[in-house]
Amino acid sequence: MTALPPPSAKKLGLVIDLDTCVGCQACVTACKGWNDQAYGAPLSDQDAYGSTPCGTFLNRVHGYEVTPATGPAEIVNFPRSCLHCEDAPCVTVCPTGASYKRAEDGIVLVNEDACIGCGLCAWACPYGARELDPSAGVMKKCTLCVDRIYNENLPEADRVPACVRTCPTGARHFGDLGDPDSAVSRLVAERGGYDLMPDMGTKPVNKYLPPRPKGARPEAALEPLSDGPETGFAGWLDRLLEKF
Repeated sequence: MTALPPPSAKKLGLVIDLDTCVGCQACVTACKGWNDQAYGAPLSDQDAYGSTPCGTFLNRVHGYEVTPATGPAEIVNFPRSCLHCEDAPCVTVCPTGASYKRAEDGIVLVNEDACIGCGLCAWACPYGARELDPSAGVMKKCTLCVDRIYNENLPEADRVPACVRTCPTGARHFGDLGDPDSAVSRLVAERGGYDLMPDMGTKPVNKYLPPRPKGARPEAALEPLSDGPETGFAGWLDRLLEKF
């Protein structure tokens, strides 16, 4: 079995805002596209347009109907991918050491050359974040675009996961959650970000921001873009247009 490294000071991960995710699937498409181009083995699709389509995705978005204590039912769009847990059970059950956690930044990866496709990591993961690629015969999972975020040949603005770069509503954020002063850590603190299924004891690095109560002022979510005193949504829009 594979041993976990000591906890790293640097913890790269995602913060996903459930309030602004609209379920457009842009992150899913971007993830699939980038990894088909740059990943060790393309993410396969079998019978994609037939009666029993099957494909491998590192990121998926699910939609759930939620009925709050007060108010009407609403749809919450819930992106799901590897959470790069500090105590990753998918790593410790791997019999070949193919699944491992990087000591330098906390990213959980799979060495496809050592993976035998036994599926133990998928059984151990409580989040359903791993998929067997039937074409390659190995397990696949989110890599946080590790081949992208450290690529100095890319413009600095592009050195983020493809899903983050593509999200049209800014619902996905990337950074060092081990640094309490980082933008993502401050966002988690300000918005009450939380762990997914904390009772599992995996200590996921990725965090989720809860949806805001419906009926809040429509400009509230956009106030970080505003400079001057509040004068309603029209005032905010006027100030925004002045910046262009």
